[in-house]
Amino acid sequence: MGRWKGIVLIVFGSMLWGATGPMMEWVFKNSALSVSFFLTVRLIIAGVGLLAYLKIIGKPIFSIWKEQSWLKQLIIFGIFGMLGVQYTFVAAIEASNASIATLLQFLGPIYIVIFVSWKSKMFPPRYQIIGIIGTLIGLFFLLTNAKVDQLLISNEALIWGLAIGVAFAIYTVYPARLMKEWGVLIIVGWGMLIGGVVLALISQIWRSDEWGELTNYPINLMSFIIILVGTIAFILFLTSMKYISPIETSILSSMEPLTAMVISVIWLGQVFGAWQYVGVVVMIVFVTWLSIAGEIKWKRKEKMAN
Repeated sequence: MGRWKGIVLIVFGSMLWGATGPMMEWVFKNSALSVSFFLTVRLIIAGVGLLAYLKIIGKPIFSIWKEQSWLKQLIIFGIFGMLGVQYTFVAAIEASNASIATLLQFLGPIYIVIFVSWKSKMFPPRYQIIGIIGTLIGLFFLLTNAKVDQLLISNEALIWGLAIGVAFAIYTVYPARLMKEWGVLIIVGWGMLIGGVVLALISQIWRSDEWGELTNYPINLMSFIIILVGTIAFILFLTSMKYISPIETSILSSMEPLTAMVISVIWLGQVFGAWQYVGVVVMIVFVTWLSIAGEIKWKRKEKMAN
């Protein structure tokens, strides 16, 4: 039952995160906001809001700061995990579009599979290999429309895409022990706040002339929705890792690009080729296969243990 709970959490979390992509693309097209400014505001507001909520309900949000070993891990996660995955994702949206940016996140599972296999000194299970290969085939169709010479990304977008994969892998694998010890909400809250403060210091946001953009409607309303929906998505995503493995979590998050693509077509009027739609079907099929095969394998392990 716990495994299926994890699957539901990651699917809904991925759909919400995928929905924020087209929203951010719309904001960048209709305002003068930069990646650094927008992301700094987003992370700090979301982090402060989440931590304030935890404080109100009586959670000891400052306890982790008294533990040096945990604090070090929290800071690393905040900078390289939370800020890393958010910045590369938003930068990729600006360099290409929401659909392409979410698709590029699928380099993440490759890094995670390599890391987990190296750490455990074991070759990945067959069902995971099949799921990854099938998902990447679908990704190929989505990115190229089945023609290599029509790769739908620029060099800048490709660089940010490679960075998304690395950051996504760190974000998925690294905080597992932190969340188990301190809880998902506290880690997400502090991770966002730390990442936002670091980016604010780097970009010197207090000197920015973009503050006026936040007073413009509907830019301010859309920014608020992005912050709220994105925060919920992060919580659902990280919570899912309590019930399913990091590799399965990363692959099941394939709902992100599918959601982003559907919204982009309906709302932003983006046009995709026939083979790109074939890619959507291929990805759905192999994500479903991964879940079913993983459940069968899980049940066999439980029977053997008993």
